[in-house]
Amino acid sequence: MKHYILATLALLFTLTSCGTKEAETKTLILYYSLTGTTETVAQELQKALNADMEAIELENPYTGSYEEVVKTVGKEREAGELPKLLPLNADLAQYDTIFLGYPIWYGTYARPITALVEQNDFQGKHIVAFCTFGSGGLETSIEHLKKAQPNAQVKETGFGIRNARVASTAKELNRFLIEHNFIEGNVEALPGYSEMQPVTEEEKQIFDAACGNYQFPLGTPVLAGKRGTPEGVDYIYQVDNNGTPSTIYVTVGNAPDAKPEFTRVVR
Repeated sequence: MKHYILATLALLFTLTSCGTKEAETKTLILYYSLTGTTETVAQELQKALNADMEAIELENPYTGSYEEVVKTVGKEREAGELPKLLPLNADLAQYDTIFLGYPIWYGTYARPITALVEQNDFQGKHIVAFCTFGSGGLETSIEHLKKAQPNAQVKETGFGIRNARVASTAKELNRFLIEHNFIEGNVEALPGYSEMQPVTEEEKQIFDAACGNYQFPLGTPVLAGKRGTPEGVDYIYQVDNNGTPSTIYVTVGNAPDAKPEFTRVVR
């Protein structure tokens, strides 16, 4: 009788342990990177989450300079063509949450991601976008993900960082992950921005210092607000670019030699 009870308890423990393991959520970091910048963000994510990670690979990778790749992608868009992807090693069915990473091309996620979301069903999965960009595109790409995968749970807020600021990834990604409860930790809550007011001369000078050397014109600031943070001062600008409005975010660090940097454009 004693041996029977012990055997029964052992069986129950085994079944309970199996059930717990099956109930655990699994996370995959899945990304496409052309130049290695998006890969840098993916690697920081893996350090923080200790999750599985895989790069999306193409049968025929893009070659040439960045400008040449842009031209190739433009021709693909005009022709309605998509790059062919190599099969994934990861079984997507085994994951509950997917951090999906990509560079922004033509204002949205890169063409390999278009191919990925057309060829796979992410029904019921939690999708968290992360991206790198020249000026912006995170918000637009999330909206496109939601339309492409209506049965997935695409998180409204993702993580994005300019290529020029990728050195700040670790610190800013840590804040994002803590604020959205992906990892444990504490960060000081950021205050809201002040009420938008007509741009002052000082604010215009800060805007010009941050945006003046960008390769494309970003427009003229009309209104501005700001907030103090532990790292410095953040500015938000309402901008007019030949009749097209946009919002541009700029940050200035606390260091005496800190230069204004624009962090993203929302069009």
